[in-house]
Amino acid sequence: MIANLHNADIPRPVLDVIARLRELGHAVYLVGGCVRDMVRKVHPKDFDVATSALPEEVQRAFRKVIPTGIQHGTVTVVQGGTHVEVTTFRSEGDYLDGRRPSSVAFERDIVKDLSRRDFTINAMAYNPLDRDLVDPFGGQADLQAHLIRCVGSAQERFSEDGLRPMRAVRFAAVLGFSLDPATRDAIPATLGVFRKVALERVREELTKLILSPRAEGGLVLLADTGLLEVFLPEVARASPEAARLARAAVQAAPVEVEVRLAVLLADLVDRPLARDIGLRLKFPNKVADHVALLVEHAKLEERVGESDPALRRLLARVGLAQLSHLIAVARARVTVRAPERLPEVEALFARLESLAAAKPPLSAKELALTGGDIMATLGVGPSPIVGEATRFLLDSVLDDPALNTADTLKARLEEWHARSGR
Repeated sequence: MIANLHNADIPRPVLDVIARLRELGHAVYLVGGCVRDMVRKVHPKDFDVATSALPEEVQRAFRKVIPTGIQHGTVTVVQGGTHVEVTTFRSEGDYLDGRRPSSVAFERDIVKDLSRRDFTINAMAYNPLDRDLVDPFGGQADLQAHLIRCVGSAQERFSEDGLRPMRAVRFAAVLGFSLDPATRDAIPATLGVFRKVALERVREELTKLILSPRAEGGLVLLADTGLLEVFLPEVARASPEAARLARAAVQAAPVEVEVRLAVLLADLVDRPLARDIGLRLKFPNKVADHVALLVEHAKLEERVGESDPALRRLLARVGLAQLSHLIAVARARVTVRAPERLPEVEALFARLESLAAAKPPLSAKELALTGGDIMATLGVGPSPIVGEATRFLLDSVLDDPALNTADTLKARLEEWHARSGR
């Protein structure tokens, strides 16, 4: 596997930063996720550099340096138009709040820096100039064994930073790895620390997990370790069979966060609770509303055989822009729950798509008569009757879109007004 490191495509600006620091006599390595990915023959998204040079020494070594997190030893070197993050080797003081260290001390030894990291696969360092891999905790062996294992004591690592158990499960789901038994056993004992983690950070990890190729297994791990109960008790407390079906449907759904979250919740909670869950997990209001809408209408199999007017009313409630997501949610659910019904449900999807393609009027603003036209036709000013008339006309065109012409709507409006006796 080390051959993959030697053959990795490392951007020239990153190599230039490493070469410059090395030229000045400093120890310097690529660290963390980029080394893990290169060993796995996956191109890293980011390349993080760690060095024995102090932040001020890094600043003096380059023309343009941004002090992005200088108090924690991190600066950003702008090299050839590329931003390269450089962090001084460091050790950390006690974690008093289960989230961040009380102090940071700069170090000259790469092993001390690696020893503070979460998992062995993230605790490797590589100098591409010397082709030197530093792997004091067996990260390469754990990658080969497909194992997520804490550096040192899992109990200590999880007590330091409460998000680490969630990260362990997320890495297992994303990479298709197993949890080392000691790492897994330490999670229930440290849930109290996990409860201190900001829900924004939990949401970020959950999003990566449910979008992973092995989301179903990740959700099982979340439940089995007690993590899910902390932030999604509605799912954690579902019956075993209901939870199994929900997880399987997530795996069957397209890789879109709103779709997969809606699939997870659709058969376990109602619309208001789905929205509350979205907001609790600090998703934007728009996302929470979208997920709630999908949850409300997810059971499209119950609409097989409905008339075109009824389906147009569904489109009016959901909105044409959300139809593809709604179909995706319904398809994933039916695929898992009632695969024998897929042909008739797919026929329903085709009808909905055909009705939508005809672009029928679905809202008051799409009526051939404006509010002013309605007032002129009825001879009234702004009043509740205008709203009633608008609802009547919209109901009419949902029944038959061909009625949506100015003359036809005026005639129907006059008839309606006469019948109502107003």
